[in-house]
Order: sequence, then C-alpha cells, then structure tokens
Amino acid sequence: EVLLVESGGDSVQPGGSLRLSCAASGFAFDGHDMTWVRQTPEKGLEWVSTTTWNHATYYAESLKGRFTISRDNAKNTLYLQMSSLKPEDTAVYYCYAAILSRNYWGQGTQVTVFS
Repeated sequence: EVLLVESGGDSVQPGGSLRLSCAASGFAFDGHDMTWVRQTPEKGLEWVSTTTWNHATYYAESLKGRFTISRDNAKNTLYLQMSSLKPEDTAVYYCYAAILSRNYWGQGTQVTVFS
C-alpha cells in the first residue's frame, strides 16, 4: 500500500521558516519523481516544487529562492524547506507521487503565516 504522510506544518510569523517532511512507503521511492503542491480556498491547488528521481529540482517561479525541495532516498522522505514565509504562503501542503499511472496524495499539513 502506498502511503504518503506529511508533517511539519505550523503557525509562524512572517519571515519565519519551516521544514515540511513527507514520509513515503509502499513503493520504490528512489525511482519516482516527488512533488509538493499547496491548496487554499482562494487559489485552489498550486504546484510548488518537484524533485526527480535523479535529484533534479524545479520550482514555481514565484517561490524560487525561498523554498528548497530535497529528498533522502535512504529514509524514503521528501522535504520542503521554506524560508522568508509570507502570509500568502498560508495553505495546506501536500506531497504527491504518480506511480504506475495512479496519483497518490498525503493527507496534507497546514502552514499558517500570520501577521
């Protein structure tokens, strides 16, 4: 069974930092691209960042320089380091993987950036 479990969400002040984690199991983590997306009622679902199986990384243009995606294949864990957080970063953050033509999502972790 494929499982993706996010953690690390919290409430922080603007300018703060957080590191999100996504623990993966049930599939060959080191052979799959992994993605972070976020969701708000106002904007809907927004792509944040992707790391490929061979560690290439891609970011939404508006987030470059503030967010860093990484993966630890030995721990089957995906990370998202977020810095200089802004109120508009408030969202539920999900990790996502496409495996054998099926889409898998975690349950999400809430990030709130409050003034």
